Amino acid sequence: MASGVNSAKLRKDLSHLGSYGTRGVGYEVAYLVYQISRELGLTQDWAVAIVGVGNLGRALANYGGFANRGFRAACLVDADPAQVGQYVGGLIVHHLDNLERLIAEHRIAIGVITTPASAAQRVADRLVAAGVRSVLNFAPTVLVVPPDVELRKVDLSTELQILAFHEQRRVTCAADAAVSL
Repeated sequence: MASGVNSAKLRKDLSHLGSYGTRGVGYEVAYLVYQISRELGLTQDWAVAIVGVGNLGRALANYGGFANRGFRAACLVDADPAQVGQYVGGLIVHHLDNLERLIAEHRIAIGVITTPASAAQRVADRLVAAGVRSVLNFAPTVLVVPPDVELRKVDLSTELQILAFHEQRRVTCAADAAVSL
């Protein structure tokens, strides 16, 4: 297999989801994809609030790939009066003062923070106080949340460093191979 996992291991792993295959025949792919999606929580409609509607927030609000995975940008929030009232990705930008009301009104499950670092912790605290238990942080800072809150950090500079490391290894290996010829 392309993933490096043999078929026996794959069948064993899939058996943890239930018995969806037929011995000697295999799996109905569409049904199996649905069951995996269900286990991953991707068959629900997850309402997402994006806090911070600068370049990154706008890009996320306009991204069309979330909907087919069950994520719906339900509200956009910013503290900048110049942003408030604008339409981005078909949604109106609301003022940060309305955050708690919007979370309750839209039943927000996931908060996405795309604010400057200086504002990110205050935003995280407000999201958590309003009942949001899953936060995706793009702000370049470390956030502290209670243990019952899932926090994921996306650090683009770290991701670029990882890619640079792999590029450097590729260049070094190519140079070593050229020398050994």
